[in-house]
Amino acid sequence: MSTLSTEERAELEALRARVAALEEERATEIARLSAALGNAQERVYWLDRWRIDLNALMRKRGAAEFRAALRAARAVVRAVKSAGRIFGR
Repeated sequence: MSTLSTEERAELEALRARVAALEEERATEIARLSAALGNAQERVYWLDRWRIDLNALMRKRGAAEFRAALRAARAVVRAVKSAGRIFGR
């Protein structure tokens, strides 16, 4: 049986606490990644089911302009929502 000094015990407890915190952080990260993977798999499922090839679709003429228009529309919607929150709506 080994006897530990007070310093060694304190260091050991600090290390155990750090390991526990890292394990919890890892479990949280794995759960977040699993959720993201599930969302991506669902999107791919529906694209496959509807036989949509996004790569081919994005190569078509006007695709870049369409994406730019969607980004602009999204920016407007976000600005309106933000204004609603600011003015107490």
